[in-house]
Amino acid sequence: MSRVSSTEVETRAESATATVMAVQGAWRFAIVGIAAFLVWALFGRWFHAHTGDAGLYTATAAVFIALSGLLLHPLVAGRGGARRFYRVFIPAFLAYAVVWSISWFLLRFGAGEWLGSAAGSAAFVAIAGWRLGNLRPFLKALLVFFIMNSCGYFLGGLLMHFLARGGGAGLLASLGRTGAGVAARLAWGLVFGLGFGAGLGYTFHVLQKEE
Repeated sequence: MSRVSSTEVETRAESATATVMAVQGAWRFAIVGIAAFLVWALFGRWFHAHTGDAGLYTATAAVFIALSGLLLHPLVAGRGGARRFYRVFIPAFLAYAVVWSISWFLLRFGAGEWLGSAAGSAAFVAIAGWRLGNLRPFLKALLVFFIMNSCGYFLGGLLMHFLARGGGAGLLASLGRTGAGVAARLAWGLVFGLGFGAGLGYTFHVLQKEE
């Protein structure tokens, strides 16, 4: 029977911890995602009529930021709780949101979304690494964050359109047309939150653990 080296044991322990952090980030940010997308689902028409896309994006970003500190602060080690988390997350998420929005406004659907995901992910990881004082694992963190963020965003969008077009008719029929539309958008928020949160948890892990 072959023996496992101490390096392999450490690697497995490190991977397990990274997985735990990713799962923690996923379920916690999924709640945040549902709450933020609820703003769009319930008040999207009002924002479009009175403030346009900019107002809607600002409102949803505010929900993302406010709730993230309450739910995701355990991802940051040490004392300080939500306050310490906010010092890292707020500038990183604002940079992500601004870069993503600019990309979308310039190129719209398709190219704008992919550019926003890539450039926004890079901005988020770079600022989070800077605030945490560790940019050495930037490329590894960026790769995972970009993949998970993109999966959450695009798969969530596909699920929303599937449900909105009657794909879940049997499931959503009792909600009525308006209720089904709200549920479809919340489904996108759920999947986006799972993907973004998993990437966030992994990113915070490697930026705090690898020196």
